[in-house]
Amino acid sequence: MKKQTSDLEQDMNTATVAQEQTTASETNPAEDKVAEEGTTASDNVSVEPSLEEQIAAWHDKYLRLQAEFDNFRKRTIKEKMELVERGSEGAWKAILPILDDMERAVAASKKSDDVESLRQGEELVMKKFESVLSAAGIVAIDCVDKPFNEEEQEAVARFAAGEEKHGTVIDCVQRGYKMGERVLRYAKVVVGE
Repeated sequence: MKKQTSDLEQDMNTATVAQEQTTASETNPAEDKVAEEGTTASDNVSVEPSLEEQIAAWHDKYLRLQAEFDNFRKRTIKEKMELVERGSEGAWKAILPILDDMERAVAASKKSDDVESLRQGEELVMKKFESVLSAAGIVAIDCVDKPFNEEEQEAVARFAAGEEKHGTVIDCVQRGYKMGERVLRYAKVVVGE
């Protein structure tokens, strides 16, 4: 049925074009020459693609677009994974010199009996490590003798310390650290009751 309708429409279009050319050729002798040179009315008709061809073309475009998007998604995931893997690379490179200093301190402690110089060496290594952390934006949470803050601290014990120390951090068992406003590790504290 559909094919018969399209054939009928094509025949009607061809007849209309032929009639228009006949009318035009009566008024335009240049077109008569073109007709004499062997061109026919069907050569001048622009043939529109059939509905099936349009559907096939759009389907092909859809499949190509879907494949392109899938490739884009895979590439983006791969780039994110590489970024995560290499994102911490700079931090680890900054820590390696501190490891070298620790190795030298251990080697020096085996050879030396001077406890005071060993302590000074340990303090220098610790200060160097703290400077690397602060350069990365990581700071220790200061909490001793301050009110207990559950957003930055974790109470591991309660201690009877009198009314004036109620709700105040008495001791820090393990230091906590923040990077900007985000807590990396909560401080473990003893709170007064």
